[in-house]
Amino acid sequence: MNQNPLKLASLGIQHVLAMYAGAVIVPLIVGGALGLTAEQLTYLVSIDIMMCGIATLLQVWKNKFFGIGLPVVLGCTFTAVGPMITIGGNYGITSIYGAILVSGLFVILVATFFGKLVRFFPPVVTGSVVTIIGLTLVPVAMNNMAGGEGSPDFGSTENVILAFTTLLVILVLYKFTKGFVRAISILIGIIVGTIIASIMGKVNFSAVGEASFFHMPQPFYFGMPTFDLIPILTMILVAMVSLVESTGVYFALGDITNKKLKDKDLANGYRAEGLAIVFGGIFNAFPYTTFSQNVGLIQLSGVKTKNVIYVAGAFLVILGLVPKIGALTTVIPSSVLGGAMLAMFGMVIASGIKMLSKVDFNSQENLLIIACSVGLGVGVTFVPTIFANLPENIRIITESGIVVGSLTAIILNIVFNMLGKKNGVNEEEVEQAKAS
Repeated sequence: MNQNPLKLASLGIQHVLAMYAGAVIVPLIVGGALGLTAEQLTYLVSIDIMMCGIATLLQVWKNKFFGIGLPVVLGCTFTAVGPMITIGGNYGITSIYGAILVSGLFVILVATFFGKLVRFFPPVVTGSVVTIIGLTLVPVAMNNMAGGEGSPDFGSTENVILAFTTLLVILVLYKFTKGFVRAISILIGIIVGTIIASIMGKVNFSAVGEASFFHMPQPFYFGMPTFDLIPILTMILVAMVSLVESTGVYFALGDITNKKLKDKDLANGYRAEGLAIVFGGIFNAFPYTTFSQNVGLIQLSGVKTKNVIYVAGAFLVILGLVPKIGALTTVIPSSVLGGAMLAMFGMVIASGIKMLSKVDFNSQENLLIIACSVGLGVGVTFVPTIFANLPENIRIITESGIVVGSLTAIILNIVFNMLGKKNGVNEEEVEQAKAS
């Protein structure tokens, strides 16, 4: 590829645009659900953009300890959105960052032998977990479509029209466009929705005027982290699921770039993600993982060089240091966000179902694992008081639907699909084969 600086810059910006909507919508959702002020929300968006860049650079820069050295872009994992909102609501925002810090350290510690732990996270487990998380996010999207929970115009005709107009723009772009335009369809939908909302007088730009042109990241902006068991368990589970998803992205990029990945490469990739998660906890941002939409962009453009991703990472860091850019995203009306959220959270559910499509549905055991884990996960989320009378030590584990559902999937998979098997082969089947 021609290393022309202008070409590198344009290709890098293309990667930034492809992941930008996914990057900024996460802090807007989480910050909105936690009731952050405009100033706090601006910081959260800005620091998230910057940390996406740092996380990307950590992963692309291959060295002895971390970095897989593939053209991969990192962003906040969507699987963390629901858990973060739940933790923040029940334990406070400082508990979110305590849990993120511990989960990042956990990932760094298990990176060397995570490949051996992957067998505890087959598609029947990861698919169930991602499906549960997606289902628990849908009410957040619906509340935003109506204007945001507690808003004076909740459910107004204007909010409903804005939400469905945004969703319609996204769907039309998906139907009638291809390639890069389709890749940024959610970003375009949000921009169109915000422009229409501005014409309707529903956009307030005061936050942009009040935001500074430059800031430095501040460790523990929201206060010193606190450490609670359930939030920590929840974020560790989220991190493990994200690592399983990232492994698939690593191998996909390995095929695209004709690079054969070794165990050490995978361990370096996991450590880079662990470091990114730790930095996310320190600077009060988010846990980070590989963004698959950028893999599609690499396939589309045919440009496989890491230099483009270095440029994209640098752009993200620079954008994150300018709060006015972060503040610009906070003016997006809740109803516009809600329309985009419905598509994005629906895609989380669809991703879970796609993972489950790899499961052998002829096995009644697998059907039971999915039924019990998804049923319990969603049930506890919507009826959280069901275990209120249990002893406190047990209740700690049952407070989160995501934790209950995830642990159910892991345990039932071990019971039904792993016990009584040797090297992945059922011993009873071996004996039957010998007898015949």
